[in-house]
Amino acid sequence: MEITVTAMTVGVMLLYALPGYALVKAKKISPTSISAFATILMYVCQSCLVVYSFQKVNFTKELFREMLLFFALGILIQSVLIGTYYLIFRKKYDDVKYRIVTIAGAFGNCAFMGVPLLETLLPDYPQAVVFSAVYSITMNLIGWTVASAIIANDKKYIKLKNFVLNPAVIALCVALPLFFKGIYIGDTQFGTAVFLLGKMTTPLCMLIMGMRLASVSLKPVVTRKLNYLVLFLKQFAMPTAGLMLVLFLPIDPNMKLTFYIICCCPVASVVLNFAEMLGQGQEMAANLVLLGTFSSIITIPVMMLMSGILV
Repeated sequence: MEITVTAMTVGVMLLYALPGYALVKAKKISPTSISAFATILMYVCQSCLVVYSFQKVNFTKELFREMLLFFALGILIQSVLIGTYYLIFRKKYDDVKYRIVTIAGAFGNCAFMGVPLLETLLPDYPQAVVFSAVYSITMNLIGWTVASAIIANDKKYIKLKNFVLNPAVIALCVALPLFFKGIYIGDTQFGTAVFLLGKMTTPLCMLIMGMRLASVSLKPVVTRKLNYLVLFLKQFAMPTAGLMLVLFLPIDPNMKLTFYIICCCPVASVVLNFAEMLGQGQEMAANLVLLGTFSSIITIPVMMLMSGILV
């Protein structure tokens, strides 16, 4: 049953891509406008999703300790994977494809795809959505610094300013005081607007996927062998590593399952967003995000077969 629910959830999310694909093919949207949609997604909707996620639960000291642990786990697994891929591919970094591979193999769609998956698979565990937001913050911290430096092949991006002044951290500065004080904004017009913008992340992300699919050649997406290596690293090897990381930890089984589901998410769309922002490796990033997202209707249900040992 869980496998069927997972496949149906991913399938419905992928259907959101169809209007974006059709509008670009019908020339109602220019491919040059896709980056503008990505900017809205990254700066507005993702930030609102962080606030929305923290509003799902009430503050307790135990939950806050779990959030800190989840933060550490997120930093650990992504840093170790990026470091490993760096050691493997660094001699090929003159070719931007391998710099993109290094990041795409570790970054997953923990927010855009992770939140609806978690809400469907763990409906009685609202903490899962908060943990997803925490994980998303770790990815953004790495993304605006180390990942940007690798993609651009320039160490200038590893600086404190990029670490603290990015959309995820700014959103966190709004979400945390509300969380600590127990202030719920969902009953206000402002809160309703924030929640709606946050819930737009998945549809908008999938719409952008469809737009990109309509604007790129499918041949390199499905024929390039390197793409399938990344697919294996991100959607098979990373979940397995995540499973091993949390399997024997003395924590709530649902927390373990949340971490595992997040690790199963496909190549993150932010990989392409960073590539576009930095002007490096856009075509490779688009191919990997498209292949990862559309293959996830198979890879996520398959990997969920192993989730039973966590609960």
